[in-house]
Amino acid sequence: MEQFDFGIVGLGVMGRNLLLNMADNGFAVAGLDLDETKAKSLEKEAASGHQVKGFIVAEDFVKSLKKPKAIMVLVPAGKPVDAVISSIRPFLSANDIVVDGGNSYFPDTDRRFSELAKDHIHFFGMGISGGEKGARFGPSMMPGGDEKAYERLRPVFEAIAAKVDGEPCVTYLGKGSAGNYVKMVHNGIEYGIMQLIAETYDVMKRGLGIGDERIQEIFETWNTTELSSFLVEITATLLKKKDKSTGQQLVTLVSDRARSKGTGKWTSQNAMDLQAPVPVIDMAVLMRDISKYKEERVAAAKLLPWEAEGEEDVAIESLKDALYFAIITTYAQGMVQLKLASDEYKYGLNLEEVAKIWRGGCIIRAACLEDFRQAYRRDSALANLLLDEKIAEDLVSRQGAAREVIKVAVDKGVPVPALMAALAYFDAYRSETLATNVIQAQRDYFGAHQFERIDKEGLFHVQWDEVTG
Repeated sequence: MEQFDFGIVGLGVMGRNLLLNMADNGFAVAGLDLDETKAKSLEKEAASGHQVKGFIVAEDFVKSLKKPKAIMVLVPAGKPVDAVISSIRPFLSANDIVVDGGNSYFPDTDRRFSELAKDHIHFFGMGISGGEKGARFGPSMMPGGDEKAYERLRPVFEAIAAKVDGEPCVTYLGKGSAGNYVKMVHNGIEYGIMQLIAETYDVMKRGLGIGDERIQEIFETWNTTELSSFLVEITATLLKKKDKSTGQQLVTLVSDRARSKGTGKWTSQNAMDLQAPVPVIDMAVLMRDISKYKEERVAAAKLLPWEAEGEEDVAIESLKDALYFAIITTYAQGMVQLKLASDEYKYGLNLEEVAKIWRGGCIIRAACLEDFRQAYRRDSALANLLLDEKIAEDLVSRQGAAREVIKVAVDKGVPVPALMAALAYFDAYRSETLATNVIQAQRDYFGAHQFERIDKEGLFHVQWDEVTG
């Protein structure tokens, strides 16, 4: 019975494609799904000669796997994951491995890690990025758990992962929930970059009156530059799509009520707990929330008009530089959060390795990730990418473009909160002195919270309303 190398529970698009990817790479694989149709279709989709089998009974599925058994769960996050674990747990033994491949919230991963450890079962939380195509032909994968147990998974994962310069886009990241945490921040960065691209599109379309076809050409050209990335690439592609019934650019007919699954919100919430400023991600989450108030926005558009004065313009090259500036700043914010989380939760993250596995397969893959990898190679303890000399030099040369684009957007009444947040973060981080001294004085005035001085050691409190001097 024990003939299969790896098993997956949940034969939706992702689960099925990952199993077929494994089979293409020479592994014997099994899948479990309560839907008999999905179990049977898995076998039909497999290429001739591949060892692939679908099951509908949990006990038969688990018993078909080689020891130590390696099982990935690919069902919606939350209670469904716990339900699957409960269904297979009676048939597991010490040293078996369960991998949650969904977007689970990292505290849930820590809980499951501890619960299964009681039976000496290894639990991994692993983020998977790349969508259904990535799963089939090479995703980026972010596993975290027991390092020794990872050796059982490593040959399979390295074989199926995307490759960049021959290097697989997967690596052991760290203890406990490290994998799910890295994927959460990955998704937060994804939110930020998507919002930045949307704002740049809006500046071109509403602010500058550039036509749809020209905007598409601009994004297509940008993808051949330092902006080369998956998200810029698909933006250029989707802007080509015409609606069959109207002949219009299809994206102009898509509702502007944005949906989300919550991972961006989790990133922002936890960043605040860690005191890790991620304002671009925060603004991206906020804008998805604002988008839901469609009826109110329609009413406000009539009540709160703004007529742009003058004929301000901005060069396409400046738009490109501003977008690149903001994207780099967004990555920097996410990497700082990972660094602080690694210290707080004892993950032991290697940020050079994180940058490496994000270079291919995943949604936020981009040419600039190799620059980040090299920055962390030069200094593994780098506190912030903005402190790397090469990256800093690049940002300094483009900050003028960011300021120019934001000024034009403000004059035109086009909202660019993520671009503004990127520049504000940059300006705050490079400020030797901030106006937060006023806030410290205010706190002491109304709450006697005390304050520090720059000329003396210790904590101080004064009666601010007493006339002195």
